Amino acid sequence: MTVQQRVQTSGVLGIGYEGRDIDGFVDELLAQDVTRLVDVRLTPISRKRGFSKTALGQALRDAGIAYQHCPQLGNPKDNRAGFAGTPLERERARSIFAARLRHPDATRCLAEVARAAASERIALLCFEADQERCHRDVVIAELAAQAR
Repeated sequence: MTVQQRVQTSGVLGIGYEGRDIDGFVDELLAQDVTRLVDVRLTPISRKRGFSKTALGQALRDAGIAYQHCPQLGNPKDNRAGFAGTPLERERARSIFAARLRHPDATRCLAEVARAAASERIALLCFEADQERCHRDVVIAELAAQAR
């Protein structure tokens, strides 16, 4: 079975917590049959109650969902504004971030996520509700490209 077939069987999806509360967020993960949440924020802190690393991890454990933080797949602060910008700015930010995914630490984390997706339903987490305006979309595209 190829990596692509395994990813399609179990799957990787992206999810943002913008505009959500922790209970509704966890309920949605459960409804999507997510078994592992991979936090792709560089720094897993939030002013939004329940979404910082410790509280989020506990809420997920209570629901039977594994939590994993992969800071290697985080977008640096100086590249974030581009994702919210014009199409040209967004494309530039995507390109900059895609180059970061070639770093050995990032490639190891990508491989780990792909292996987990062989048997689990994985959700990649960041803040933005609109996935096209978030770096997690680039991570998912890279996982799909590697699976081909």
